[in-house]
Amino acid sequence: MSCILKNRGFNLSSMSKLQRISDLQYEFSFLNPSDNFDHYFTGFLSSDLGKIYTALPWDELVSVFKIKESIKGTKNYFSPRGKLALMFLKHYACCSDKRLIEQLNANIDYQFFCDIHLGHNRLTNYKIISQIRCELSKRLKISKVEKVLYNNWSQYIKDKHSITTDATCYESEVRYPTDQKLLWESVHWTYHQMKTLCKSLRIKLPRTKYIKWNKRYISYSKTRRKTYKNRQKLTRSLLWLLEKVNKELGIIERQYDFEMPKLYYERRIIIKKVYRQQKQYFKTGNPPKNRIISISKSYLRPIVRGKEVKPVEFGAKVNKLQIDGINFIEHISFDAFNEGTRFKSTIYKAQGLTKTRVKLAGADAIYATNKNRVFATSNKIQTDFKPKGRPSKHRKQQVQLAKMITKERATRLEGSFGKEKEHYHLKKIKAKTKKTEILWIFFGIHTANALEIGRRKQHQTLERVA
Repeated sequence: MSCILKNRGFNLSSMSKLQRISDLQYEFSFLNPSDNFDHYFTGFLSSDLGKIYTALPWDELVSVFKIKESIKGTKNYFSPRGKLALMFLKHYACCSDKRLIEQLNANIDYQFFCDIHLGHNRLTNYKIISQIRCELSKRLKISKVEKVLYNNWSQYIKDKHSITTDATCYESEVRYPTDQKLLWESVHWTYHQMKTLCKSLRIKLPRTKYIKWNKRYISYSKTRRKTYKNRQKLTRSLLWLLEKVNKELGIIERQYDFEMPKLYYERRIIIKKVYRQQKQYFKTGNPPKNRIISISKSYLRPIVRGKEVKPVEFGAKVNKLQIDGINFIEHISFDAFNEGTRFKSTIYKAQGLTKTRVKLAGADAIYATNKNRVFATSNKIQTDFKPKGRPSKHRKQQVQLAKMITKERATRLEGSFGKEKEHYHLKKIKAKTKKTEILWIFFGIHTANALEIGRRKQHQTLERVA
């Protein structure tokens, strides 16, 4: 790709200063690569995006994801390597799919990274990104991919015998759930499905009080102070209305033989489960097990974190381990789990990656159970757990070591959580399904890792040259 500027009476190749394009008679040529291709590519490699590009083992990643070119049909815009690059680029650019395609059309560095040459053409279908995301989410095997990444990064990772571990929650893009919102969404979806079916079957719409309660729900939503009495009254009415609408829609389904998409039947099952859970909760006051908080994302569960600002979060909970500032996923789940029970498996995962015995481990106080203490002692692993029992002869040295481990965990590991959420598009996960959310989190974490490895790689190269 080259940019050739021609000016009447001036030789631009001899000019060292920047020029305004508006002052020139210019011509852009992107059709044939010129002699300046190497110059552009060298400039790309010196950027942060270029550091990510050089840090990633592309061929091995394509192999472990098992992505192949389609022989039949039209040729895909993106190569197998380009598909993976597009996912990394998404988290580096930290923007929406539509904005990413716009940037890709105009940015030469982005095109280098994605192994694509657009020239004067432009991509307009931004949904291709979500299609690639869905394709890769079905092929993702976290343990295998992380093993490939570590094997290529190991020479840039020091202190393999020392690890830190902690858990965090990556929140999903979902409205804050309340019982009233959930019930109304269920009523609204079921009623409109019934209305659509009645119209297509040319039958009379069953009588319900949907229109009446639609007005009352809007009025309730606008009130600033929602009292307990008003919440109970609305919940009781919405439970009755949801039962009524579900019953009428069930009668229509049994009387008329018609085929609906798979998503329709899945959503019907979810809404029936929501009704049972909310009815039980309304009567007994005991929160149901595996409580659904969103009919569009039924896999989400409340994750109680105990923070002052956000006591409850809704998203994937991830137990991570860090080796010399590089993060790896030990366990990811949308169900709440006690990360203290993952200490043993974290040690085994670290040793499986590094092929090195773990000697130092930093972890939060929740990991300091008797079982974990016995495991750490029997395997001669030094931790920053608060000691129990009588002080030993080396108590002073142990306290100093524990403080160093705690500082490492509190600064580098917990600092990486905020960095990934703020700068690598993990603050709110906007994927629509369970698998694509996991893929989103995976690429966000390893985009940050790849940039760090790329910087270390460049630093080592400069030291060798010097």
